[in-house]
Amino acid sequence: MGGAAPEGGTALPGRWVCRKPASAATRRMAAQKRKAPGAPEKKDRKLKRAPAAETPPAAPRGSTEARPEEGASSDPELSPEEKRVLERKLKKERKKEERKRLREAAAAAPAQPLPAKPSGAQLALDYLCGWAQKHQSWRFQKTRQTWLLLHMYDCDQVPDQHFPTLLAYLEGLRGRARELTVQKAEALMRQLDEADAGPGHPLLERSRRARQVLQLLS
Repeated sequence: MGGAAPEGGTALPGRWVCRKPASAATRRMAAQKRKAPGAPEKKDRKLKRAPAAETPPAAPRGSTEARPEEGASSDPELSPEEKRVLERKLKKERKKEERKRLREAAAAAPAQPLPAKPSGAQLALDYLCGWAQKHQSWRFQKTRQTWLLLHMYDCDQVPDQHFPTLLAYLEGLRGRARELTVQKAEALMRQLDEADAGPGHPLLERSRRARQVLQLLS
């Protein structure tokens, strides 16, 4: 009666109540029940601590810390193809603006007269002077020579100061050009004889030049 209660028994006053020992499965279930209520609590604590760690601390009053600008551009970066299209578009716009600027500048500038084109007489006389001065750039031009042969008796087309140079040039004529020049001078002399020109006649100056040509080439 007064001894220790056996394992699994409960001591009651005046008697012993015998209890069967708990099985291994029963002990495992009891252990799981004891652990189950604590697990969610620990998990909840972790979840509660996580947002607190992610939330940045509030900036103190008067702080000048830079804040992200509102309305900042959030457009995605352009692809290479879109960049090329945009560059071509901008290049076309720049060219258009440049052409417009040039047109406006041309319209605002006063019109300048074009340089006068040299006459046939001036070109022929320049050709003759170039020959006389033995310019290295001088070369034979049949068009200029033909003009000189046609107008060499006209004092207005070939002034007197150029006629001696023309006679020196005629001395080098050869072939058909020389024959035609002589024939034309002879025809001019006959025309003067038939006209019986007196003093002051316009043919007198022409006949004087024709006589000099015949003396040179005959």
